[in-house]
Amino acid sequence: MTGKHWAIPWRKLGTGWIVFLGFFSAGAAYGQMQGSPAFARLHGDLKLGASQEGGWQAFEQAYSIDPQEFAKRRSAEAGVASLTGPQRVDQAIGLARSDLADLQRRGAALKAFYASLSPEQQHIFDRDTAPPTPGRDRPE
Repeated sequence: MTGKHWAIPWRKLGTGWIVFLGFFSAGAAYGQMQGSPAFARLHGDLKLGASQEGGWQAFEQAYSIDPQEFAKRRSAEAGVASLTGPQRVDQAIGLARSDLADLQRRGAALKAFYASLSPEQQHIFDRDTAPPTPGRDRPE
């Protein structure tokens, strides 16, 4: 790489995951889901019973974005150009750990909610939340 400058760009993958320096942000993917038309459509498609609504609300809350965490992340992104290589790696590792903790928290909420669904509702959940595949129509 003599004489060339290179950078690892932010890349948003088709599934909504964001990759930068080898870390991913689950919050970026699922945070977009909460409050979106797709999230509302999933709720409607599941035809939840009254006893399942509390689980839905806990699931939905787990996928909401904390504005303070979002601002903190934006600040870290803005300052990345002034960091040394080792500092950028350390920052990426810290963010990856935070993302993993968020993913584990969201995963626990998803699993608890999923367990409350009937087999038919689980099928609908799986269908509606599956990543798009080539040749498969996904309603927006």
